[in-house]
Amino acid sequence: MVETVNRPEDRSTVRHPLSERGRSSRARGTDQRRGASSSPGKDPDLLAPFAPAILAVRWATAMVSVTLAAGAFVDSNLTVVAWVAAVVCNTAVRTTTPLRDTGSTRSVIPLLLEVVLHVFALTATGYWESPLVFSLVTAVIVAGFARGFGFGIRIAAASGFAVSIPALESQNWTQEAFAAAGQWMVVLLLVGVVAGYGRRISGEANRQHSLAMDRLTRLADANALLFNLHRVAQTLPASLDMEEVLESTLSRLRGLLGHDAAAIFVVDEADGSWVVAKKSALPLGRDLRLSDLPPPVSKAIRTRRLVLASDLSVGGPGLRPASQSAIYAPLMARGNLIGLLAIEHRDPERFGERDREVMQSFVDPVALAIDNARWFARLRTVGADEERTRIARDLHDRIGQSLAYLGFELDRLARRQEQGEPLGNAIQDLRDDLGTVIGEVRDTLYDLRTDVDAEKDFAVTVEEFSARVAERSGIEIELDCDRGPRLPILQEREMWRIAQEALVNVERHAEATRASVTWRCDGTEAVLDVDDNGKGFPAGDAGRVDSYGIVGMRERASSIGATLELNSSPGEGTNVRCFLAQD
Repeated sequence: MVETVNRPEDRSTVRHPLSERGRSSRARGTDQRRGASSSPGKDPDLLAPFAPAILAVRWATAMVSVTLAAGAFVDSNLTVVAWVAAVVCNTAVRTTTPLRDTGSTRSVIPLLLEVVLHVFALTATGYWESPLVFSLVTAVIVAGFARGFGFGIRIAAASGFAVSIPALESQNWTQEAFAAAGQWMVVLLLVGVVAGYGRRISGEANRQHSLAMDRLTRLADANALLFNLHRVAQTLPASLDMEEVLESTLSRLRGLLGHDAAAIFVVDEADGSWVVAKKSALPLGRDLRLSDLPPPVSKAIRTRRLVLASDLSVGGPGLRPASQSAIYAPLMARGNLIGLLAIEHRDPERFGERDREVMQSFVDPVALAIDNARWFARLRTVGADEERTRIARDLHDRIGQSLAYLGFELDRLARRQEQGEPLGNAIQDLRDDLGTVIGEVRDTLYDLRTDVDAEKDFAVTVEEFSARVAERSGIEIELDCDRGPRLPILQEREMWRIAQEALVNVERHAEATRASVTWRCDGTEAVLDVDDNGKGFPAGDAGRVDSYGIVGMRERASSIGATLELNSSPGEGTNVRCFLAQD
C-alpha cells in the first residue's frame, strides 16, 4: 500500500543510482519509440530515423535531374538551368538543415512548400517531360516517411494532378498526354505507398527494438535491485545488535537510493512517542510526539502507507527545512507499526516510481531486523536478570550462610565480653572462620568469571574448574574431553554452564567422593555426561528442587536446541546428560 504526495507528470529530472546504464538505455529506447534524436527541450522529430534514406534519395534524384538536363546546359536553356540550380540548392540546404516533422500542423508547412517547389519546377520545364521529374519523387517519399500511407498518397495525388492538369491543357488533352500523366500518377502513388510501408516496417522494427531494450533494462535494474536487497537480507536480519542494524540500514539505503538526509524512528511502546534511533544530517531531537512531526511524516504513520513527496514546498515541510523531496516508509512487523524510515533530498522531484518500488521492497527486511534486535535486547535484559539471580543464589548458598554464622559468633563473643567472661581462643577461631569465608568469596568470584572464549575451549575451561572443585571439596573428578572441533561460542558457552552447574550440585548437595565429566564434540554435535557416586534423589524430585539448579540447566539446554536428561535414584548417584544434535 503506497501513498503519493505531489506526484509530477514529468519525471525527466529523476536520477536513479541503481543503474546509470539502464537509465540511458531507457532514454534511448524512448527516443527510438518516438522516432526522435532531437536535442533536449525540442519536440521529437518523426523524420529523424529516415534522415539517411531521405538524404540518399534527395541527392540521387538531384544528380539524375542534372544528368537529364545536360542538353539544356548545351542549348543554354536558361529556364531549365535555373530550375536545376534551384533544385540542387534546395538539396544542399536540406542536407545541412533537413526537414523535421514533429506531428504538428506547423511542421507540415515546409514539406508542402517543397512539394510546391518541385511542382512549379516541373510545370516550368516541360511537365512530365521535364528533366526534373524525378525530383518530385523526393517530396512524395518524405511525405510517406513523415505521416504514413494516407498522407503520402494524398501528396502524390495532389502533386500529380497539379502537374497533369496544366500538362493536359497545354497538349490539348491528347491521348499521349493522358498516357504520360497516368503513368506518372501511378508512379507517384506507388512511391507514396512504398514510403508509407517503409515507415511502418521501420516503426515496427524500432518498436520491437525499444521493447527489447526496455526488457533488458528492466532485467538489469531488477538484477541490481535484487542483488542489493539480497545483501540487505543477508546483513540486516542476521544481526541482533540494534546499533549495527541501524548503521547497516542507513549505509545500504544510501547505496540504493542516494539521499541527503535520513532518519530511522522507533516507536516507544511505553508512552507512544517516536524515538530517533538513528539519523544522518537531520536536526532532530531524541524523542518526538506525533503532533511534532511534519504533515507527510504524520500521514505515513497514520495511514501506515509509504508516502512519496515529490515537492515538499507544496505538501511539506519535511524533517529538514532545506529538503524538497522525500520518501517516508512505515516499518511494519507482526502486523504492528514499529517505526518509520525517512529519506530526504534537497532537489525537488528527486525520487520517482522506481525509487518507491525500491523503498517498498527495502523496508520489509529492515522492519524484521529492527524488530528482531528489539526483542533480542529485551531477552538479553531478561537473561541478565536471570544471571544476576543465579549469581545471587550462588552467593547465598556458598557465602550467605557463612556470613550469617560469623554474625552470630560476633554477637556471642560480644555478650561474653559484656558479662566479663574470658574469650580464650574464640577470637582466633573467628579469625580462621573469617579467612575461610574470604576464600569462599574469592572462589565464587573466580568461578563466576570462568567461561569459554575464542582461546579457551570447553575442555580447558572444565579442567581448570574441576581442579578448583576437587581442591576445595576433596572430590575426585575424572575428565575425558575431546579437544578437536568446537561448537559455535554461544552453544559451547551454554554447554559449559550446564557442566558447571552439574559439578556445583555434586560439590554442594550430592555428598559424593567421585565424579566424572565426559565431553564429545565433532563441531556440529556434542554430548556432555556428568556422573557422581553421591546419595542421589528419588525420581521426579529433580525439577522441584530449585536449589540444585536443574531448572536453570533445562532452560540453558532449551535455548540452544539441546536436550537434557537427568537419571538418579537414592544411593545410586546421579547422571546429567546433555546432547546437542543437528536436525
